[in-house]
Amino acid sequence: MEVEKLMGFLEQLGIRDLNPGSYAADQGWISGNDRETLTSYSPATGKAIANVACASENDCTTIATGARDTFLAWREVPAPQRGELVREIALALREHKDALGSLVSLECGKIKAEGDGEVQEMIDIADFAVGLSRMLYGKTMHSERPKHRMYEQWHPLGPIGVITAFNFPVAVWSWNAFIAAVCGNSLIWKPSEKTPLCAIAVQTICNNVLERNGHPRIFSLYQPTDREASQRLVDDPQLPLISFTGSSGVGRRVAKRYGRSILECSGNNAIIVDATANLDLAVPAIVFGAVGTAGQRCTTTRRVFVERSLLDELGQRLTHTYRQVNIGDPLQPGTLMGR
Repeated sequence: MEVEKLMGFLEQLGIRDLNPGSYAADQGWISGNDRETLTSYSPATGKAIANVACASENDCTTIATGARDTFLAWREVPAPQRGELVREIALALREHKDALGSLVSLECGKIKAEGDGEVQEMIDIADFAVGLSRMLYGKTMHSERPKHRMYEQWHPLGPIGVITAFNFPVAVWSWNAFIAAVCGNSLIWKPSEKTPLCAIAVQTICNNVLERNGHPRIFSLYQPTDREASQRLVDDPQLPLISFTGSSGVGRRVAKRYGRSILECSGNNAIIVDATANLDLAVPAIVFGAVGTAGQRCTTTRRVFVERSLLDELGQRLTHTYRQVNIGDPLQPGTLMGR
């Protein structure tokens, strides 16, 4: 794409040539000349987009402690007010949808329509969380003791760790973050090392909304350089819950932590085409399931089980359809699958 347009949406999102990759709630952006740098590349072109100054060995504890302190203040904010702040974040995401969708496409390789769609998912889950903020109900029950009543009240857990994969660099974080935020939790985000710029852009958008409203910056960012540094976040005792999205192998490591975990791990999905199948419906479903997000979804179609009597016809139709898939620059109109 044109350099001018590229620089335009990067500038709008606050992305520079060198960007601090970590953010502590009580200190702000963490930077320093002695830090290792991570370069983000466009998978479509192989060209560098920008550089990120990564977290040091001691930053994990610093960020976790800041998130813990922020949580103690955030949990005192009434839930409807927490929802109002998430609503304002959704408005900011709407304002930056085109730019952020372009960055998602540029950095992870999915086509522009899918990049925009991922930002829309963030907006949709934010709208859902706003409603949830006024429906954090608990049951009331009759007591067998005179002049007593029983009721349940849900309390926030604390600072939550969210580890996301490269294929959905912003949406998966929002599914966790906005729900957790309206429930009174703070968050620490460890994004994929392949898509750090998307996380920095989202962090900046959220910071601006929270600062404008005079509330603590409940979202923190932790971008280390290696797996061992990521493991320190998983093992940090200050985090009562880790939500992880990624490979099954890493998911098993997260599950061993002494604490709660939510795991969304890789799949090996298949479509079954039996003798009664309508191939006019089956073929588009198979192709979209396999090609969507350039085949990098955890729900991507990887296998097809087909009734033998339909094998030849289905194979011919799929071959014909695949030949029409335009593979190329994900930001260019007409591209159906990014490379």
